[in-house]
Amino acid sequence: MPKMKTRRSAAKRFKVTGSGEFKRAKAFRSHILEHKSPTRKRNLRKAGLVHKTDHERVSKMLPYA
Repeated sequence: MPKMKTRRSAAKRFKVTGSGEFKRAKAFRSHILEHKSPTRKRNLRKAGLVHKTDHERVSKMLPYA
């Protein structure tokens, strides 16, 4: 059986944590930042985790992660 290919777009967006969860960046941080509060923008800088319902989809895109 040949090796499975990793989806490169997913590999650039997700990292695996030590416990096997997937880290991701948060959305809504690229533009139209004037009306968002500083607290909200600061919290968007922090990493988020992929929800458990999407965990299987992401792990299929990253077979060796």
